[in-house]
Amino acid sequence: MEYRRITSIEDPLFKKMHELMQNVFPPEEVLAFDLWKEPLEDPGIRVCVAVHEGNVVGATEYRYYEDLNVAMTDFTIIGQPGLGIGRFLAKNRLEDLNAWAAASGKQLFGMFAEIYDPYRVEHYEFGGIKPMDPYVRREVLSHLGYKRLDFPYVHPSWNNDGEAVTGLDLCFLPMDDSVNELSADLVVKFLKRYYSVLSNKPKAWYEMIENLEAKDTVSLLNI
Repeated sequence: MEYRRITSIEDPLFKKMHELMQNVFPPEEVLAFDLWKEPLEDPGIRVCVAVHEGNVVGATEYRYYEDLNVAMTDFTIIGQPGLGIGRFLAKNRLEDLNAWAAASGKQLFGMFAEIYDPYRVEHYEFGGIKPMDPYVRREVLSHLGYKRLDFPYVHPSWNNDGEAVTGLDLCFLPMDDSVNELSADLVVKFLKRYYSVLSNKPKAWYEMIENLEAKDTVSLLNI
């Protein structure tokens, strides 16, 4: 299996990746094909795929904010079971992020990720791919060390239509297992930066930010 970075919508692997995304994710979670041009060319974003026998069988997108010394996993797709795709993507992603942080003279503090809560949202099929089942993914991410930030989380729809998307938790993977809380200021700065690309955010998102700004810390809880 190969770990390949995609930097152009003209790359044939991108078409295969986008089709895989459409098969797996709800429509409001998938950015339109043409709108991928800038993210793919952005040096601060990595879009990488797992290629097996010429086919894209998995994908992950992530980014690193040097000033905050944190990363964000935008998504991870496991296209089929039985190939070890999840471990392959996670291992290569972490190696890349550690090298990325080291090049900035830092040791990676940790990584954010949004995780579906199947106990609140049960209708997502994720293309019928069992490794993508929210119950399975939640347990796997818990084993990897991710923890849930203790506040009600909403995020703006990637359709940029002002709708609030719920049914997810914002989670964090600290590189130091002893970390059990985050600075609320770090969380706010991250969320404002991450969603700056969306101009039409819902009222519920702004209210969430205001509530976080009133806190000093946010606890990290077991998933």
